[in-house]
Amino acid sequence: MGALDTLLSPSGQIDAMPPAQAEAVATELGSAAGLAIASASIVARDGVIGCWAHRGPDTFLTLVSLGHLPLQFSGSPWTTRVGTQVVTLLLCPPTHANAVALRAWLPFTAPQAVGLRKSIGCGDRLGLATPGHVRAVRQGQLFPIFAQQSIREMTRTGRTPMEVMDDATWGVFRAGWRGGFGADADHLKTTDDIDRCLEAGFVLYTIDPGDHVQDDADTAPPDALRARFEQLPWADLETTSQDVQRRYLDRPLEVGDIRLTLDEASLWRAAVKYGRAVAHTVRMVRHLAACWPADAPPWELEVSVDETASPTTPAEHYFVANELRRLGIRPVSLAPRFVGRFEKGVDYLGDLAEFEAQFRQHVAVAQALGPYKISLHSGSDKFSIYPIAARLAGELVHVKTAGTSYLEALRAVAQVEPPLFREILGFALARYPIDRQSYHVSAEPARVPDPDGLTDGDLGTVLDSFDGRQVLHVTFGSVLTARDEHGGYRFRDRLLAALREHEEAHYAALERHFLRHIAPFG
Repeated sequence: MGALDTLLSPSGQIDAMPPAQAEAVATELGSAAGLAIASASIVARDGVIGCWAHRGPDTFLTLVSLGHLPLQFSGSPWTTRVGTQVVTLLLCPPTHANAVALRAWLPFTAPQAVGLRKSIGCGDRLGLATPGHVRAVRQGQLFPIFAQQSIREMTRTGRTPMEVMDDATWGVFRAGWRGGFGADADHLKTTDDIDRCLEAGFVLYTIDPGDHVQDDADTAPPDALRARFEQLPWADLETTSQDVQRRYLDRPLEVGDIRLTLDEASLWRAAVKYGRAVAHTVRMVRHLAACWPADAPPWELEVSVDETASPTTPAEHYFVANELRRLGIRPVSLAPRFVGRFEKGVDYLGDLAEFEAQFRQHVAVAQALGPYKISLHSGSDKFSIYPIAARLAGELVHVKTAGTSYLEALRAVAQVEPPLFREILGFALARYPIDRQSYHVSAEPARVPDPDGLTDGDLGTVLDSFDGRQVLHVTFGSVLTARDEHGGYRFRDRLLAALREHEEAHYAALERHFLRHIAPFG
């Protein structure tokens, strides 16, 4: 049996092998079984080979053995001859039950806690991007979070937490990634959100108390602030207004070599602005801790206050982090609302010198009160600030991306299926005035070229423009859920089919784009 001998022996335990050997195994087995096998996926456990295989448009987890096969997997068994021996194969479709079985059989396909390693969240709205993300991550030093999606995004794309998790598992297995990955249940606002993601096996929980942040505190007069300060839910915060003032007034807040201060008015403002958000975060985290199974791996926490109208000052960041710490909440990362504008799909808009000065203080707070990582939300395509973040934060940084992977999928579609991309762009231009209402964006459809006026070769340039990227970015949900006159999906099935058929173009686009995100961090 040549290259298969070692893998099929009862003592065979191979997670990865040299590329030439893997190609030889894939060729030998694939020729005998009539399958196209992804060589990077090949693994062996106790005389059973596992690999990712294609037969026409269908994909399978394929298990191969001289004897028994793991009973926890379900699929279609059959036998074939390879060389002089007969092997049994089980073609397992990529179902949820088989994904659960795969995570139990191969622990590297299950998510793990990330801790304080510098990291990148690779949101995937289509469920096909992980192999492309892997190709980029292999070339850098950021630990990947391959399963990441907010409840809002799941609702808009018609996906479930389990589908997000399973797609990441299959992508990790198919690409042969053995380096571990995280799973981020992003922007959770309710305990129901937590329960759904807990059932799916997420390990990082990003709590978003933004609905409880009082942005108008920034402009409220001192007398109004004082009255609202006294009316905060002090029982929920397990303190009193008097104790809070004793903790912060008339004393410097030392964070490394930086000294922050809160006078009476700024303390009232910080407490009014964020006090109810802190109380909500505590309720959410305690619910998660109470529901977490005793036999499950550790979970970890991110707190996000980035989706608010006004920036989080370093002193307000100190107040939030210190109050959470007092209440026993220890996040692994925290996302302030930074100065400037973090709009979807485009570079940072603002004064870089001001951002750097503020970011330095945010990092100092994170080091003093954690340590925890500073999380860059809406972090896609913020190329001008990555060198600043890398230099100042070191390991204490997390870059969260989401919609940029969808945009690069559209770039691949523009290359391989121009008529489909042209149709999607026209639809997105019509939908943008409606879909933009829930985002902080500033693109103008009038500045996006008419799709019918572009040659096939020029379609991709839309994705290099500010306005084109944002129009396509914020309309993703409408594109993926739009129906045709027959009740089927207008774009979704054709889009996914094009990406599956031309997966190399898709993965190459993702690799190029994500390397620009990863390279500044080492």
